[in-house]
Amino acid sequence: MHQQSLSTEVACRATVATLERKITELAAHISAAEYQFLSLLSEFDSLHGWSGVGIKSCAHWLNWKCGIGLGAAREKVRVATALMALPTISEAFRNGGLSYSKVRAMTRVATPENEEALLSVANQGTASHVERLVRSYRKVNRLEALAIDNERHEQRSLSWTRDESGCYIIKARLSPEQGARITQVINRVVNSDLVNIDGEEKSVPAGTSFGKRRADALERIVESYADENSADSVDSKATLHIHTDITTLRADGAGGESTLEEGGKLSAEATRRLACDCGVVHWLDKNDSKKNPLNVGRRTRSISSAMRRALILRDHGCRFPGCTSTHFVDAHHVKHWADGGETSLDNLLLLCRAHHRLVHEGGFGLTLNSLGEPVFTRPDGQEIAFGPDKRSRGNVFALFSQNQIKKIPIDSRTIVPRWTGERMDYKVAIDVLVGLRSKAIYKT
Repeated sequence: MHQQSLSTEVACRATVATLERKITELAAHISAAEYQFLSLLSEFDSLHGWSGVGIKSCAHWLNWKCGIGLGAAREKVRVATALMALPTISEAFRNGGLSYSKVRAMTRVATPENEEALLSVANQGTASHVERLVRSYRKVNRLEALAIDNERHEQRSLSWTRDESGCYIIKARLSPEQGARITQVINRVVNSDLVNIDGEEKSVPAGTSFGKRRADALERIVESYADENSADSVDSKATLHIHTDITTLRADGAGGESTLEEGGKLSAEATRRLACDCGVVHWLDKNDSKKNPLNVGRRTRSISSAMRRALILRDHGCRFPGCTSTHFVDAHHVKHWADGGETSLDNLLLLCRAHHRLVHEGGFGLTLNSLGEPVFTRPDGQEIAFGPDKRSRGNVFALFSQNQIKKIPIDSRTIVPRWTGERMDYKVAIDVLVGLRSKAIYKT
């Protein structure tokens, strides 16, 4: 009986050892595949392969097409971009010797000058060692930051002018703390709730320059402030007043432009977009002898507060395929009220500002199918799918075959760190990284 128990224990140990070898070897193959994934992603992103269908960024595309959470997707885009300038770390990752967790941590601080030092720690230690080293090194960098210069604070200013087309040109000189605070808020709005725990910007501009997205963010900040500091009757100083008429608001109308009260023009489609969800004042266009409008009606809301709450409860945010925006969304009339469309839940849905503009001014189409579900089309008429292709193409054996073809030498020991339990001297490691940084600064 004792002999049988001993045989069973030996067999169990052999099975466990076999499983351990298979797991560690597969982990290395997965890491090598992850490098290939990020390499393809970097190229795809550089070519803006995700743009053209109303997707805001490469991270949004990953979320939509690959089912990767938005935060994780933006981390992958960041890591993929960072690896392009880190050949030593990239080679180790390509060969399955580094896990994605280690690479993700290193790329937060890695430079061509210090990547070999970081790689040495990653090869010897665990992912926890690498994470702690990176956190400590970043803390040292923060402690070495220069004190705020008071003279810069005295030089702060802000001014604006209008050019011949009516566009505003805003010029500002801000103290470091003012600039940091304002740009942080602008970046937060640009990325909405897509900023990681380090406050780093992870997403890539969508189909338009980052400068344009920041301009949109500044407008949203002002609008948010106005909403929070106004009563039910919106403060006239914070309200955008547009003078237009029904011939401009109708889809087949003859009017081409509207006029801003502050000066400048808006196209008919921009006017229709803004009129989707706004306050409307009707007045008689004829003037009396004193040039006053004969009849000015009461201000009404095209969409009531109760209906907006119902829309938010139903849609939970922008309904455009692949979009996850829940803030700064407009209530869009599928059939515009100026064209006879009803202001009812059946004719309304939420769109973020970017996608609302695409539907109105960008040539994208939006209709409702027989079930009342939205159908979006690109400017070329092609329908935009709401989700990724569900057909699985994964094959774990293909990983082994591909890596063998590429002659990547992976076995059960490839990804296992050489750490044997000794304590790591973080002070020495940080001193090395600081020295490499100082040397790089001195060279420049």
